[in-house]
Amino acid sequence: MKFRIFLILSLIFEATVTLAHAQLRTFTNADGRAIQAKIISKNDTHVKIALANGKQFSLAINSLSESDQKYLKSMASVDEVTTSSQRNYKPSPNDKLDPETLNDAVGHNLFAETSLWLSAAEKIAQKLDIPIESKTKNASSFRYYTPENYKMFDAHPYSVAMYAENDRVTSFSIVFANKGDLFGSKGGAEDHFDKDTPPAQAEETVKSAMQKDYTAITNALNKKLGEPLRDRIGDSQSVRESMLRWDWRGHSILLANVEGAYVSLQIVPSSFADSGGKLSATQDSVMRSRLLANLESRDNGDVVIGDIPMVDQGPKGYCAPATTERAMRYLGIPSDMYIIANKGNSGYGGGTSMESIFEGMARHIRSKRRSADVWDGKMQIKDLAKYIDKGVPVIWSHQSTEVFNDVANQRTADRKSVTNWEEWKTKLSNENAKKKLKPDDTKSHVALIIGYNKETNEIAFSDSWGEQYKERWITLEEAEVICQGRFYAVSF
Repeated sequence: MKFRIFLILSLIFEATVTLAHAQLRTFTNADGRAIQAKIISKNDTHVKIALANGKQFSLAINSLSESDQKYLKSMASVDEVTTSSQRNYKPSPNDKLDPETLNDAVGHNLFAETSLWLSAAEKIAQKLDIPIESKTKNASSFRYYTPENYKMFDAHPYSVAMYAENDRVTSFSIVFANKGDLFGSKGGAEDHFDKDTPPAQAEETVKSAMQKDYTAITNALNKKLGEPLRDRIGDSQSVRESMLRWDWRGHSILLANVEGAYVSLQIVPSSFADSGGKLSATQDSVMRSRLLANLESRDNGDVVIGDIPMVDQGPKGYCAPATTERAMRYLGIPSDMYIIANKGNSGYGGGTSMESIFEGMARHIRSKRRSADVWDGKMQIKDLAKYIDKGVPVIWSHQSTEVFNDVANQRTADRKSVTNWEEWKTKLSNENAKKKLKPDDTKSHVALIIGYNKETNEIAFSDSWGEQYKERWITLEEAEVICQGRFYAVSF
């Protein structure tokens, strides 16, 4: 499969305004004095900006330089951009309820008079004690693997994830009883799930736990918001799910009970639910520009993709689902690794199948007018470069052995002090760590290939183990020893 994303470096303001105000920019007043700040909000006459130290000011647009005025006038109102996902929602009888009523149902002080979609993500995360997971130029995620005594909607969630764009909340994905957590081992890749419990017993245990949570959540919401609507949400017929839906002031709470798999709850803009969960497809030219803007060409010959969201696979070792979520979110497709994992699990006694996971991902990608394929073959830099050079990472299936990780960790650390890259190339040839490596089928793993160096014959890869693992290096020859010869990609 091929990520056919031909990219342009220049970003068009009208198409990428949501990116523009997420970064610091130099503003100059009529007297020539300059400051660096990012845009918080903007209307026809004034712009609110924040300095790097957090201090905020409101300025008249006509007090700025001519070029700044032209730049700001080319933008839509920032408030309009922020709230576009929730405009034109259908009023709900529940709109008259105060936020405290909803918070009683949630069990946390989540809602306020200000819409979630206008709220600063970090402040909302603090309310729920959700730690930050990843932050890129225009998007961030927060995820909490909760202790047993943590409750929401009168049930225990195993994972609470919150997503944001330009520092504003966009959605929540909360997973309750699910077969992954109820029968989980801490193995890697395809060894995520329990293999000892008889399938019939496992099925009954999962069914009972899911029904308990589903009933508790439904009762908590019905008590405060009344009977729900029944809705089907998803980008296409093949990925739609039946859900219970409660609405309040532009927020929709969606509860799903996927038989034998999981109970999940989403909080999304009502306009998103009204559209059946359909996302507007990003124009190819805009996506190409975004991806190419993330490509870094270094003086030493490294070509590396930056700004890929990090997803911490957590205590369960969800490498394949976490890597898949990273790839999908990087391409602007919302996803949650917990949902991906439970859909990709072949059964209570089996493991997560990358083929099943990728097929689920492919359905979402195809609904966005994209293509998704899988291919087998020998790892070659010239083939990887076809994707990397377009700003697109490649999902890589391999065997993450202890020796392999030791070599990659040491190589990555040593690279930071290299000043003579010709000597480094010779050093790599002499080391020949390939001799130390041995395949091990019990260590199956999935990561992203995010870069290469043709001169030194190295590749850069990124694991879903946290920020310190976002970029590691290994030689192509070494990688081939533990490569399973399977690659996944997305194309336009």
